[in-house]
Amino acid sequence: MVIPIIFVAHWQLSIFTQTFFLHRYGAHKQFTMSKGWEKFFHLLTYVAQGSSFLSARAYAILHRMHHAYSDTEKDPHSPTNATNALSMMLDTKHTYDDFAYRRVEPEARFEGDYPDWPALDRFSQMWVTRLAWVAFYIALYAKFATAPWMWALLPFHFIMGPTHGAIVNWCGHKYGYRNYDNPDVSRNTLIFDIVTLGELFQNNHHRFPLSPNFGARWFEIDPGYLAIKVLDAVGIIKLKKGQKMKYPADRFSEAA
Repeated sequence: MVIPIIFVAHWQLSIFTQTFFLHRYGAHKQFTMSKGWEKFFHLLTYVAQGSSFLSARAYAILHRMHHAYSDTEKDPHSPTNATNALSMMLDTKHTYDDFAYRRVEPEARFEGDYPDWPALDRFSQMWVTRLAWVAFYIALYAKFATAPWMWALLPFHFIMGPTHGAIVNWCGHKYGYRNYDNPDVSRNTLIFDIVTLGELFQNNHHRFPLSPNFGARWFEIDPGYLAIKVLDAVGIIKLKKGQKMKYPADRFSEAA
């Protein structure tokens, strides 16, 4: 049963780098780290996401737009603007590509203060590089798959990053409960979230976008935040004190 272990490991490592590095650090700067550790986690994010690696710069810009325009016509990924999760993410891809390939300049308020490694972005976005990762995943399955059903998991490795994005942005704005009456449709999909390491506490996060803890009530356990606390305790990152700001006073909102 090696394949299920590989799948779960890839899923968890990919979502960890996405929530820890791209989201909480890159888009919101909920904590700080040295330039050396920033390069390490940037490279780890590339290795974890492989063929579906998301540019830290493009992710940050897109996510800041999402907070500023949450569930309005200008939101780059909201279920209120799409008939299904696939169409939502395809629309998102067009906007993301504009920033990832630096074809379009974003609004000034969404720019800056994010990890930027142009050489890695260019390398990761080459089709030969992406196809090399696809070949690597196929080789793993050819080596370790012992039952036909296991091959059904293979395509998810190709698009692991966007898969996580689709789950969070579709389910987190469509299903679940609300702790706060935010001016959007964000929801907490799960009461404890080990699937996306806290990302599905969307209602809490949209209320307190700069808080590194996405859980708000006693039963809402955010595994991503627990990892952040450990990394802070050992000195790899440094949490900002009192980092809890209510919507809509986010620095990327209209009031910024």
